Amino acid sequence: MFCSLVAVYVAWRHGHSVADIRDAAVASVNTGLTAIFILLAVGSLIGTWALSGTLIAMVYYGLKLLSPDYFYMTACLICAVIALSIGSSWTVAGTIGIGLMGIADKMGLDPAITAGAVISGAYFGDKSSPLSDTANLACAAAGSNLYDHVRESLWTSAPSIAIALALFWSLGSAGDFDASAVASRIEAAYHPSLVHFLPLVLVLVLALLRWPPFVTVFLGALAGGLLAVMIAPERVVALAGSGHSTGLLLIKGVWAALATGNVSTTGEPAVDQLLSRGGMESMLGTVWLILVALAFGGIVEKAGVLERLIRPVIAAARSVGALITTLVGAAIATNVLASDQYIAVVLPGRMFRSAFQERGLAPVVLSRALGDSGTVTSPLIPWNSCGAYMAATLGVATTAFLPFCFFNLLNPLVTIAFAYLGVRMLASPPSGALSD
Repeated sequence: MFCSLVAVYVAWRHGHSVADIRDAAVASVNTGLTAIFILLAVGSLIGTWALSGTLIAMVYYGLKLLSPDYFYMTACLICAVIALSIGSSWTVAGTIGIGLMGIADKMGLDPAITAGAVISGAYFGDKSSPLSDTANLACAAAGSNLYDHVRESLWTSAPSIAIALALFWSLGSAGDFDASAVASRIEAAYHPSLVHFLPLVLVLVLALLRWPPFVTVFLGALAGGLLAVMIAPERVVALAGSGHSTGLLLIKGVWAALATGNVSTTGEPAVDQLLSRGGMESMLGTVWLILVALAFGGIVEKAGVLERLIRPVIAAARSVGALITTLVGAAIATNVLASDQYIAVVLPGRMFRSAFQERGLAPVVLSRALGDSGTVTSPLIPWNSCGAYMAATLGVATTAFLPFCFFNLLNPLVTIAFAYLGVRMLASPPSGALSD
């Protein structure tokens, strides 16, 4: 808030009216409203999935099937495949990611490395999928074809994720893990079965059908509440308390899970710690951070601070390698200053487009570089909307998981290396020529 007030003063001193500055802040906050609603929906989903047993079923079967030897690598690969299929890193982190964090906790594995694996896989799939909103946004900003962009993105994403998977494999915890004690306690308290996965299946199907993310996640949350009423009404009634008819208690219990989260009372401390969580209320701190950060970003952009910083650097870039490096740096700086990945894709894309044209580079080179920088570095900034979301959803501080987001750290470096080596630096087609 203090930085926003300073930015208001700077913008006002440079000739912008207070009304225009206010409108810029409001417009920037508006760009994040969808993210805020998704965040609230994820909070609700965590609450009802904890209540219904969906979350503990994911942990139970994960303990049965996965080994600490290859857990981090498998977590990254699972998230990558699903994100590639549905095009949403947030949906993957808010569903599969939460289950993987629970499994890691019961195996005694490092939560920061697990979060890094989830984010690495989720962002590989997100930036490489034709269904991704950020991929489409990068194409719009650069003026490139979507499927050309996806193909070219794989050139830089594939080696990045391969190295990341190798690193996660090397971090595996050697030795056998005996899940029988934990599994028996889960069986006694929740009787997990494949039925518990119905809300997860619903979310994945709706995502594949390209339903809006908020609707998809919130319907998944409602499905978790309905499942809890059907197979475990006693838990729903216990969460609601007393003083009403059974029907009202069931509604009240689901409502409480959606709004304030689940409170587990199985008597097993390990299980109760995992399942006492969720609710929209748990996300309010992150929502406040996103609101203020986006307002600050809008004011800074309106004041011309970002443009003033970037334009001299563009002019100083003499080679293609220097130009790509400058773009990567500008996208990361925009993620830091504007606190939103959409601004970090659109603003540098708009400002660098003419420079790429002057160098004879195809628009897809620009869109690929935007995805390799603006998209993948957004969850690494604690006050960025993506960084705040991942920290709130996975329960790990951004600064803790940052060193283990191997894909997100490697991808900008790979795209810079490609530029200096002249790999896939496609030339722009001649004026008037038809693109394939």
